[in-house]
Amino acid sequence: MDHYQLPPFRIKMVEPIRQISKEERIQKLKEAGYNPFQLRSEDVFIDLLTDSGTGAMSHFQWAALMKGDEAYAGSASFYRLEEVVKRITGYRYMMPAHQGRGAEQVVIPLLVQHPGMVFLSNIHFDTTRAHVELAGARAIDCVVDECFDLDTYHPFKGNFDLQKLEHEILTHKKENVAGIIMTITNNSAGGQPVSMQNMRDVAQLATRYGIKLLIDGARYAENAYFVKIREEGYSNKSVREIAREAFDLADIFLMSSKKDGLVNIGGLIAIKNDLELFRQCQTRIVPMEGFPTYGGLAGRDMDALAVGLEEALDEGYLSYRLDEIKYLGDLLRQAGVPIQYPTGGHAVFVECGRMCPQIPFDQFPAQAVCNELYIEGGIRAVEIGSLLLGRDPDSGKNLKSDAEFMRLTIPRRTYTFEHLRYVAECVIRVYQRRNDIRGLKFTYESPILRHFTASFAPVEDGQ
Repeated sequence: MDHYQLPPFRIKMVEPIRQISKEERIQKLKEAGYNPFQLRSEDVFIDLLTDSGTGAMSHFQWAALMKGDEAYAGSASFYRLEEVVKRITGYRYMMPAHQGRGAEQVVIPLLVQHPGMVFLSNIHFDTTRAHVELAGARAIDCVVDECFDLDTYHPFKGNFDLQKLEHEILTHKKENVAGIIMTITNNSAGGQPVSMQNMRDVAQLATRYGIKLLIDGARYAENAYFVKIREEGYSNKSVREIAREAFDLADIFLMSSKKDGLVNIGGLIAIKNDLELFRQCQTRIVPMEGFPTYGGLAGRDMDALAVGLEEALDEGYLSYRLDEIKYLGDLLRQAGVPIQYPTGGHAVFVECGRMCPQIPFDQFPAQAVCNELYIEGGIRAVEIGSLLLGRDPDSGKNLKSDAEFMRLTIPRRTYTFEHLRYVAECVIRVYQRRNDIRGLKFTYESPILRHFTASFAPVEDGQ
């Protein structure tokens, strides 16, 4: 442990958790349709489903809640949040949303001017892809090939492949590209960072072809810290300075503030200087989210977010944050469990296609392993693979993901190293009996974002 950073905080309040029996877990999973999303949280011992809104707030944030101004319009809480967002991003315009997908549903349709348009990203995350498709466009990913070479070290596996990106721009013609979305960190790639040089190169392409550049920055602070410790020329710059350099390259910033905002609910839309787009967003946000100075949030939530955005830029916290992910990843890798290496900023991604080659992609090996992990130790994880990727919107066929990840997502300031050691022990035990794991078939499949609400049954022998 001496080479991992100690937590830069002490525990002031605790929440009890309990472990139900293995027999109960088997029954609970069956009742949930073999979908961990459908489990009740009270039946989960360690919850690694997501880091979205599941972290612990500081006593400064709890104190800020008491300052909340719940005025419908012109809330003082909004202006405190606006000041922080403008200071961090340098953008002229800002409005809150209830969470990241709220920000997406306001902005993305406004960029789709006609049928046949596309968005290009290093990798679109699930809700982003869904909003692109709901707006009548198509989502195309242009991540570097190194992303899927899981065993080889590369400092920035989240990068755009610049040749792929320009090829897609030329193929679809610039007038048909609704926007370029830079996801930092790149969640579906394994929480992998994007280098500043790659961001600069992408911004140059966007400028050359007259395409808007969006930052999907739910974990922008974690990305900035990776740049600081891995990219030449940045070790002496602060995370705040690095983040500002990234924001300077883009036109629009969308954020689920439930990650690097360190709050339980919230999202942001920030626009650098496009007043017309901002006014269109104002018009659209009212029926979608709420009045522009609250956007679906209570005043107390905005005050907590204003504090959390500042706390997330603390370099001691970020160093510890990345170290706890590395700690869990190192334990798994030492036991031979295939993971995305190096570990990213918010989760350890276990490659279940390699772990369970007997399970076809359309029987969802990562979902099957998530279920086994819950049975083994009461741990809830999430599938980031072919189930999440969904179906081709034109052909209706299941899409095959380049990797079948089980994401072990670590909430911020929530679990101890001892909890993570227990997680590793349970994953390793599942890995040791990996050859006996069977795939899953749908008993119900929702048409959009199916992984959230689908139900399954285990595939029987011979099916």
